[in-house]
Amino acid sequence: MADEVGLDLVEIAPEAQPPVCKVMDFGKYKYEIAQKAREARQNQTHIVVKEMRLRPKIEPHDYETKKTHIERFLKGGDKVKVTIQFRGREQARPEIGYRLLMKLAEELSEVAFVEFAPKQEGRNMTMVLGTNVKKGQSVSQQKAAKVASRKKEEVVPEI
Repeated sequence: MADEVGLDLVEIAPEAQPPVCKVMDFGKYKYEIAQKAREARQNQTHIVVKEMRLRPKIEPHDYETKKTHIERFLKGGDKVKVTIQFRGREQARPEIGYRLLMKLAEELSEVAFVEFAPKQEGRNMTMVLGTNVKKGQSVSQQKAAKVASRKKEEVVPEI
């Protein structure tokens, strides 16, 4: 019957009694499965871990700039690994770095949470901040904001 119609005979359940077969275009079926898999890959979110390095004796303006960058990364849906590097005598005072990291986490508590608490590893102290916003949502919100701003630009009042 499958040859008469020009289709393939595909065995669906060989263990069943009697075995179940289906008449279909197998090439088209394989193509549709590949398309669905490709679509699923496009909709996946890729979580990226960005890294920001600080020093214990950071100036207030530099701190604010780095905090702004970290906030932008978090709003974009990425995780951020904050690393404080100690040099020389700074290694004797790790509590300064700990306080700096906790201050940063407290100031960014609206957009982030502490995923891994500050931990000293040799000359570095690291902390990982996770975002409260999912990456897919943040990307769609950014696109919606761009579209809204374009529409506002297009509206020109008549004189």
